[in-house]
Amino acid sequence: MEYKTEEPVIGIDLGTTYSCVGLWQQQQNRVEIIANDQGNRTTPSCVAFRGSERLVGESAKHQTAMNPTNTIFAVKRLIGRRFSDVTVQSDLKLWPFKVIAGLGDKPKISVRFKGEDKIFAPEEISSMVLIKMKETAESFAGCTIKNSVVTVPAYFNDAQRQATKDAGRIAGLNIMRILDEPTAAALAYGFGDERNSGMKKKVLVFDLGGGTFDVSLLSIKNDVFEVKATAGDTHIGGEDFDSRMVEHFIAEFKRKHKKDIGANPRALSRLRTACERAKRMLSTTTCTAIQVDCIFEGIDFDSSITRACFEELNLALFRSCLETVKRCLQDAETTKESIDEVVLVGGSTRIPKVQQFLQDYFNGKELCKSINPDEAVAYGATLQAAKLSGQGNKDIQSLVLIDVTPLSLGIETEGDTFTVLIHRNTPIPVKKDKIFTTGVDFQSVVAIKVFEGERARTEDNNLLGQFKLTGILRALRGVPQIKVCFEIDADGILHVTAEDTSTSVKQHMTLINVDRLTTEEIERMIEDAERFKAEDEAHMRKVRARNKLENFAYDLRNAVNEKKVCRSVTSVHRRYIKDAVKLVIKWLKQKELLSEHVYEKKMDELKRDCFPHVATIYQNCRNNLDYTDNLFTRFYMLRIGHVTQNPKIEEYESEMSDLSD
Repeated sequence: MEYKTEEPVIGIDLGTTYSCVGLWQQQQNRVEIIANDQGNRTTPSCVAFRGSERLVGESAKHQTAMNPTNTIFAVKRLIGRRFSDVTVQSDLKLWPFKVIAGLGDKPKISVRFKGEDKIFAPEEISSMVLIKMKETAESFAGCTIKNSVVTVPAYFNDAQRQATKDAGRIAGLNIMRILDEPTAAALAYGFGDERNSGMKKKVLVFDLGGGTFDVSLLSIKNDVFEVKATAGDTHIGGEDFDSRMVEHFIAEFKRKHKKDIGANPRALSRLRTACERAKRMLSTTTCTAIQVDCIFEGIDFDSSITRACFEELNLALFRSCLETVKRCLQDAETTKESIDEVVLVGGSTRIPKVQQFLQDYFNGKELCKSINPDEAVAYGATLQAAKLSGQGNKDIQSLVLIDVTPLSLGIETEGDTFTVLIHRNTPIPVKKDKIFTTGVDFQSVVAIKVFEGERARTEDNNLLGQFKLTGILRALRGVPQIKVCFEIDADGILHVTAEDTSTSVKQHMTLINVDRLTTEEIERMIEDAERFKAEDEAHMRKVRARNKLENFAYDLRNAVNEKKVCRSVTSVHRRYIKDAVKLVIKWLKQKELLSEHVYEKKMDELKRDCFPHVATIYQNCRNNLDYTDNLFTRFYMLRIGHVTQNPKIEEYESEMSDLSD
């Protein structure tokens, strides 16, 4: 389905550790990866709550060490999952922030905000990151943006995809398409590549990011991108490599100092930051230091780690990645020798051991590093956004993308049996149906339980949801004909319908599992997001008002301290102004952030008290000053409300005389 729109549409890579946003530039005919307010093209997927202030992105990440329990990261590993999930419980041991079990086993994040405990769903935290990416794009485009394409790991299940769409809705974004990350990266690799013209290539995308891992095998010919198979693990990535290092150094600290820092959130956060930095260093060096001052009870931690040690700690995870590659090739019924290109995507593919394992497996084949591993997914998402909106050029409009479903989908039948309707790696969108019947005489109600997975028994698979079909024909077992229809849309989201063919009674699946937010919850979170936006804007107005007063005070002090002014004016006027400024600066340092009108009132008081002295100083020394460049002159012009790039003093002589009187 295409959405013809004149409004800009953005592509967002919503990553575990970093996120990235792109916009199609029609005039330049290219994708623009947009830098954030700090000038970086990737933004930390991090949200922090500090006092009455909410921080997102760079500012949140920079204060992690001082505020670990209220700084949330890697929330992508919680979205769409249950609190009791083994992988969630594993992460909780090494996260400094608090995650609790909510209603229906939903994971909830608990923080201290505005003097009280606040509870947030993972979708809410993700929506805050999406809002940050939306605002970054709006600042660049100079207009409001409502539409987007958002990427998810290929191995995200239905609940995780639904939760991502919910996060977009909370953020005020219309997610036009959910796109698999390796597929987006393949678009970035293959789009406009002259080498692809007229020839078919098998490309394996190896996507190892901050918290998830995917492998997709695609067939690319001209503008047709067809996914043949996909495999992966939503719980392998840079965060896991960091966690192995953190566990290693916790044990070392305990061995050296007989103290356990594992239960101290601040120590844990600072150690994790040091380990993340060391991991990056080990991609280019063979040894690096781990140094954390006063990490616990005044003890400095000083250690080191070699690349060999890091590789040994994570060897099992690296090998697991290779097993996933083998499974993907097996599902696609192809051999490693037939692969034309192996494309690396995701920051963790910079790890030398990962590259070595992969290159050795493909018999020494040179790995493709021609695309930016941090930006490729957002680049591909932006291409897809341009196509869906109809804004892209003819090359983009000719793109054909054929994706697959990563897991088998079916229902529970008699004997706890998993009966598959759609097998994994089936091209999507797809629609399949199957006829079932009753197992009990005169049964009028049947329960339809929907599962995803690859195991024979339903208890070993993941329950997506369940619903009841009532009012079916009362007859002996085996007589009623119940048609169950599974339909997967282009976003990879499942829709299920059950119908009694004899009575035409039909029922659609309504997800009631723990992973999905209710409509009421989403609406409440949308209202909260609007309130947070208003509060953030109010906070920034306070900050700007405070900065304006502070800058005014310092500028005034600097103006009266100029040498030309000092030589021409008696010390009485200068001393009065300096004392008034000193009191204001002292007041600013003693006060917490106050309301905007308080700072404005203080500014007016300072102007009212000082301006008679300013006017006297100005008139006494105006013949000795360079009017076009002097700081004191610029201040005077600002005060009387006439500010230009090159003020002409003569125009204001009469006004100055009136003011000095």
